[in-house]
Amino acid sequence: MILNLLLSVASDAASAVQQPLQWSDLHLKRGIELGPLTSHFGFTLRYYSLAYLAGIIFGYWHLTRSLKTSGAPLAQRHADDLFFWCTIGIILGGRTGYALFYDHELLTSPLLFIRLWDGGMSFHGGLTGVILAIWYVCRAHDLRFLRVADYIAPCAPIGLFFGRCANFINGELWGRVTTADIPWAMVFPDGGPMPRHPSQLYEALLEGLVLGLILIPLFWKSKARFRPGLLSGVFVGGYGVARFCVEFFREPDRQLEDFAHATGMSMGQWLCVPMIVLGLVLVVRALRRPALGAQAAAVA
Repeated sequence: MILNLLLSVASDAASAVQQPLQWSDLHLKRGIELGPLTSHFGFTLRYYSLAYLAGIIFGYWHLTRSLKTSGAPLAQRHADDLFFWCTIGIILGGRTGYALFYDHELLTSPLLFIRLWDGGMSFHGGLTGVILAIWYVCRAHDLRFLRVADYIAPCAPIGLFFGRCANFINGELWGRVTTADIPWAMVFPDGGPMPRHPSQLYEALLEGLVLGLILIPLFWKSKARFRPGLLSGVFVGGYGVARFCVEFFREPDRQLEDFAHATGMSMGQWLCVPMIVLGLVLVVRALRRPALGAQAAAVA
């Protein structure tokens, strides 16, 4: 009898250990409720929106602080213009990129297109928007594009970190089903009963923390900012490598599953290939050319 009891306890314990984590058990909310939602004045301030706001504010703060270093290629008035136009570029570029690459339905429905609070932003589209914004400000103020981009590159990873954390809080963009016995595998809403990789957290770690821990010290602890294109190349190539790797664990968007099976790579991986190549070209080009002096950098 005692033996049967011990076996029963051991069996229950083994079953408990084998149970995957449940996203719903975390009791996460998608935002902060402001006012009663049943009233006309109540609404939810989404963490997804707050993530973008936090990333933009950090970027502006870091850029403003970096302008106090010797050889800065732009002034505070230029940073103010960049703050405005880059914000527009992130929002319009990110949403347009998502519509073009992942959800064509948004292109034919303006009401769905503007519902940013529902999620659906493409990093590659947002990056394109930021590049166009930098180009516009540089052209308007006669600034060197690569030099300005190098000062903006270290600002991006923190925003990416917040954004991926918001994806996890929303229970979206979950990873592929895993049969491996990993303790952090998780069952997500609308993801079926099988445990999946929390790929949002993988991206937050690689695209956000790791890339930030590389770029920010490179800017402040080395002379990388005096080699035009080096920091930009590290960011573009580093993101491309990080995202390409995470895509092996991330579930392809449902509307692009056939595309992934047919081509052997997901849309995210295909979009990262030119980023990796461009990053390598920028880094090699920057290292092969002589570094700028502090006074020359201020003029260049």
